[in-house]
Amino acid sequence: MSLTGSPFLYTLVVLCVVAVALPLVLWSRVRGPRVVRAAARVLMVLFAQGTAVALVFTLVNNSNQLYDNWGDLLGTSDHVHQAADLGASGTGGIALEKLPRVRQAFKPGKGPGMRAEGGVLTTELKGRVSGVQAEVNVWLPPQYHEPAYRNHRFPVVEVLPGYPGSSKAWYGTMDAPQQLAPLMRRGQIEPFIIVSPRTTLLPGRDTGCANIPGKVNADSWLSIDVPKMVMDNFRAKAAPDGWAVAGYSAGAHCAAKLAVAHPDRYRAAVSLSGYNDPVAVPQSLAGKSPALRAANNPYVLLKDARVAPRVALYLSGQPNDGYEAAMALKRVAKSPTTVRVVFIPTSAGGHTMALWKPQVVPAFRWLTEVLGSEHRVRTAPGTTPLAPSTAGSRHAELASGNVSPAGAAQRP
Repeated sequence: MSLTGSPFLYTLVVLCVVAVALPLVLWSRVRGPRVVRAAARVLMVLFAQGTAVALVFTLVNNSNQLYDNWGDLLGTSDHVHQAADLGASGTGGIALEKLPRVRQAFKPGKGPGMRAEGGVLTTELKGRVSGVQAEVNVWLPPQYHEPAYRNHRFPVVEVLPGYPGSSKAWYGTMDAPQQLAPLMRRGQIEPFIIVSPRTTLLPGRDTGCANIPGKVNADSWLSIDVPKMVMDNFRAKAAPDGWAVAGYSAGAHCAAKLAVAHPDRYRAAVSLSGYNDPVAVPQSLAGKSPALRAANNPYVLLKDARVAPRVALYLSGQPNDGYEAAMALKRVAKSPTTVRVVFIPTSAGGHTMALWKPQVVPAFRWLTEVLGSEHRVRTAPGTTPLAPSTAGSRHAELASGNVSPAGAAQRP
């Protein structure tokens, strides 16, 4: 029975009802010695507490899409088949342009949000470079199958969840397709392909999106294997000019790090409530040594870069939750690196999906400015050219739109 499926949820609801009914019916009817009666009543109480905790956990998990399956929850899911030393480039000396095309079979995705706005396609990818084998989800914009766009190549945003987090979270809890598709149809946001690969690759550990010989090559999985598969199977723009990476929480850290470390693979990054030092997450493998921490800290990478990377960063955060890290990156960034810092007030909520979900639209509006097509005025029938819009803005969205980098620097 699937951890996130309706049958498991309904079973827990029934068990909770039974757990409440049992003491009402049997509490005074238990027969036998005092020890037996006491044990039976304790078991009924424990059964009620256990089912209640399981139901609450399942509701929270389904709402936030933290654990995708039993393997993720129990720490038995391992998606790393090998982790060779791939060197500083993450390629292991492989000439990527000479690799054969990746041909994948896709099927409709299952789960919350996976059928909305045309549906999400999912596939099991075996990374030729990274040694990782895991699912990759792909959502195509409304224009993708329209005749007017048959020769058009679309920009791509690779979206990453936090830790723990499901590769489906951006489609389900974050409702990215539902929020963005209407704006794409109206020409207010660039029609992006949205790609979400699995990031939980090892049992009970956060990879920190790092390459660690003998452990995992998460960086190469995300920045080499996944993009190559997408470009080989869809009308996607080539890297780096057509590619961005976005994430929240641990995924935000990864997004900033991947873009800063690989300006030849990404042109932009969106970081929502991110951090710089991977040691911020105790389970992060990237925080286990000074060398790994430095190699996977976007602040250190920017500060020590001999040549400033040509990337654009959109960083949002609250006091003590991403804002200070964002301002640190802004202070060390040098042209052609650009950094936009968005201050989110504490009144908008805490470190939860409810804080990040309203930021999807403003972040993609910014991505439209950075990666927008030079042909975006050539829209399909029934659409209008891309133009700035604030219609339907929500609280966090308005905050994002009103805070300039200069204004952010003046915030406490």
